[in-house]
Amino acid sequence: PRAQITAPPDRLRHLKSCIALVPVVNIAGIEPGKLHLTGEIIAEIYAGKILKWSDAKIAKINEGLKLPDANITPVYRSDASGTTNIFTTYLSSVSEAWKKDFGAATTVSWPVGQGGKGNEGVTATVKQVPNSVGYVESAYAKQNKLSYALIENKAGKFPQPDDKAFQAAAASADWKSTPGFGIALTNQAGADAWPITAATFILVHKEPADAAKSAEVLKFFDWAYKNGDKLASELDYVPLPDAVVTLIHDEWKTIKSKDGKPVFGN
Repeated sequence: PRAQITAPPDRLRHLKSCIALVPVVNIAGIEPGKLHLTGEIIAEIYAGKILKWSDAKIAKINEGLKLPDANITPVYRSDASGTTNIFTTYLSSVSEAWKKDFGAATTVSWPVGQGGKGNEGVTATVKQVPNSVGYVESAYAKQNKLSYALIENKAGKFPQPDDKAFQAAAASADWKSTPGFGIALTNQAGADAWPITAATFILVHKEPADAAKSAEVLKFFDWAYKNGDKLASELDYVPLPDAVVTLIHDEWKTIKSKDGKPVFGN
């Protein structure tokens, strides 16, 4: 489940890790990280309002970059997915027109483009269709050596889509004042923050029927936080910042057995 999912009242969200989405393109001669886009431009491409790579809005922020006078083919997830939820949540946060006309959901009524099932389907379609653009998890872009675009973040910067930028988005969020860590990490403040980032979660009962089992679950995640960063990075997932992990450990104190005692002790 993604950050947009609301936990039932008897359960506590528990953060696992961060993921990020990147726009990937298939434009002849455009190397990874050379194309710059804004959230508004991406929204207008997927809304069918910007139709060509030579559009003046794209050219304005890509001075000196030779872009073709070719039709853009937006590629989207044909299946309902958390990835689309994250992507459309981002578009809704940067474009009032997108929010009004399409909104944020696991699937929307795409007005233009081609669909692909799963990250792998979007990846394959972008590879096959010249002048296309799609959105995939950063791991797919990296593993498939896709050309990606940089996105202007809330601070007006164009960070590289790497672990530093994904962690910066998580570090910038106001976790402490948000019950259950229910934050969408899209469009976070911070010069280094990647704008399309999200958290993944598990759900844990606040008053578990079996306190011993819940304790073992939390012991596993405690081990993962202390020892699993390298493993997560090798799988192209992003470990949570240390400050966020500290907040999570504090939240575990609210998970109690029926006698009112915390099930986990650090």
